[in-house]
Amino acid sequence: MQILIRQAHLIDPQGPFHGSSNDILVTDGIIEGIGNFPGIKADRVIEEEGICVSPGWMDVFAHFCDPGTEYKEDLESGQAAAAHGGFTAVMILPDTRPPLQSKAEIEYIRGKAAGGIVDIYPIGALSMGLEGNLLAEMYDMRKSGAIAFSNGLNPIQSSGILLKALQYVKAFDGVIIQVPEDRSVSRHGLMNEGVVSTRIGMPGKPAIAEELMIRRDLEITRYAGSRIHFTGVSTAGAVALIRQAKSEGIRVTASVTPYHLCLTDESLSGYDTRLKVNPPLRTGADVDALRAGLLDGTIDCMASHHIPQDADAKEVEFEFAREGMIGLETCFSLMHESLDRMDLEDQVSLLCQNPRKIFGLEPLHIREQEMANLTIFNPGRSWTFQKEDIRSRSSNTPFIGKSLKGKIIGVMNQGKSSLH
Repeated sequence: MQILIRQAHLIDPQGPFHGSSNDILVTDGIIEGIGNFPGIKADRVIEEEGICVSPGWMDVFAHFCDPGTEYKEDLESGQAAAAHGGFTAVMILPDTRPPLQSKAEIEYIRGKAAGGIVDIYPIGALSMGLEGNLLAEMYDMRKSGAIAFSNGLNPIQSSGILLKALQYVKAFDGVIIQVPEDRSVSRHGLMNEGVVSTRIGMPGKPAIAEELMIRRDLEITRYAGSRIHFTGVSTAGAVALIRQAKSEGIRVTASVTPYHLCLTDESLSGYDTRLKVNPPLRTGADVDALRAGLLDGTIDCMASHHIPQDADAKEVEFEFAREGMIGLETCFSLMHESLDRMDLEDQVSLLCQNPRKIFGLEPLHIREQEMANLTIFNPGRSWTFQKEDIRSRSSNTPFIGKSLKGKIIGVMNQGKSSLH
């Protein structure tokens, strides 16, 4: 099987072909040649003005619901959604039934996902049952392939447990992932606390719930001398805290979701349950701060926060709706449009080099005679996101029918290809 990508702009800052426009010939999953091949008659030719190719992208926070709630998503449908969104690697949440809390569960995920076009990296549960009381078997999970540790959608509330976890993973330079939320402050909130929540009569989650947690976790991380990653950062105050911590040498990294870059709490005036997420949509000023944090390097990478929910979980009153939206298929387009002041090369780094560096994976490059691990996309192409574009088992997204800019053309990985 030969695939020829004609005159693509290559984005691979540390690679030998960065910035060039070349043909890429892939034979049976191997990059056979990079150059000009006018006479080649390949099985599949990809040719389009404005086409770009980079090393494969990686998402750091997605829920594939397997085992336990496969009717929302499973490993196969999750991989399909990821590939359709341009990703060749995904870190998946431990929030399954049972949680990914021991060697057995990690090996189940690794075995079931092996050989797929998208590399799956399980995040191990930080605590048993994700209850936040007793540490899970992190060392055994690490040896079995857990890439990091987190309490997933139930952030650790106990300072003592977090400290023990940070001290424990320090032995192997592991990373703890937190969704920052002090639930003693935000427990009954349904959206961002502010003018909009007051106007529409909805109980709010104040920004301070996120910022208190980040401030606490940073001090514990400083004390432990370990590594923490905040995902779903959503407030201006949170960005300022992380920026200051980095300047002080605290080992902190952060990611933001694409929807926090383009939606605000004003969007909730219509009580659309598809917009019920956690952390909640914030204000326009917060959106501006998140974009600035990405531009100056305070925020290190993107995270889709792909949280599938079935229709029964969303088609109810706002108060009772489950939180989360799917995000793998639209991640790049939303980010690309929101960060129009950022160079394309830097945008790609948020999806490719930076996540791999944070979580200790070898960097990917586009080189001849190596296995193709590629994302093919056209940043200038406009398209309309339709329900038919969804490969997930769930369709809880507010972007159906919306015009977007930046189209994924396909991915190659593990000797396989998924081309639209």
